[in-house]
Amino acid sequence: MTGRDGGADLRPIGNSPVVILVRPQLADNIGACARAMANGGLFHMRLVAPRDGWPQEKAWRNASGADRLLDAATVHPTVADAVADLHHVFATCPRPRHIVKPVLTARGAAAELRLITGRGLRAGILFGPERAGLDNDDMAQADTLVRYPLNPEFMSLNLAQAVMVLAYEWWTAADGTPPNVLVTHESPVADKAALENFLVHLVDQLDACGFLRNLPKRPGMIRNLRHLFQRGEVTEQELRTLHGVVTELAIGRRRRGRLEPEDADPSRDG
Repeated sequence: MTGRDGGADLRPIGNSPVVILVRPQLADNIGACARAMANGGLFHMRLVAPRDGWPQEKAWRNASGADRLLDAATVHPTVADAVADLHHVFATCPRPRHIVKPVLTARGAAAELRLITGRGLRAGILFGPERAGLDNDDMAQADTLVRYPLNPEFMSLNLAQAVMVLAYEWWTAADGTPPNVLVTHESPVADKAALENFLVHLVDQLDACGFLRNLPKRPGMIRNLRHLFQRGEVTEQELRTLHGVVTELAIGRRRRGRLEPEDADPSRDG
């Protein structure tokens, strides 16, 4: 019907939450939501009374390959019908007023969703229409509200952005990627012995060329060099390169007769 080629081979990953788009207005936004869901490992989409009906080809065109989420999406006449088989329902809202319910951040909601779904229970998240968001009757169907801690002077998100924030937090809540990784291109980080060997080589050549000739300042200058190389995780390949640099500088200096005279004035700064 839509002429699409099927998109990526996406499937449900475990007991993931259902994303429920309440009265979505634009097919483009529904497609963008599917794309955001796929990024975060979410698969199940439900549409409550989409304004322009369903299906809409524009949604597939804007899903960037997340076609299978749209193929599997279901349509419901009311929020109550969309959440009928769920055990816990979360609802996103910008400013909860006159409502007594727990309010979580996106990160807190993701952690709670992980606990709920880990117990084998089914959960869903309500996202409101693009223009006005969820109304009080919609939020009455939810156990918990979700509010994103954004710039209070500008908290405007489009529908797909709102879904993306929650999808990202859902994924990272169980992801083991370390927050800080040094990419070494298969060269291991040098150990302290290798680093000390290089520093001995470097200091030896700095003594030979006269850079460390100011004896009162020499210990401090060596400490500064040590701090420089100890500050980061230098790789073995980088140390080999630095060894080569120091060696070639020494060879070049000897070949060109640029050795410092032994009786150089020691009062000059290095």
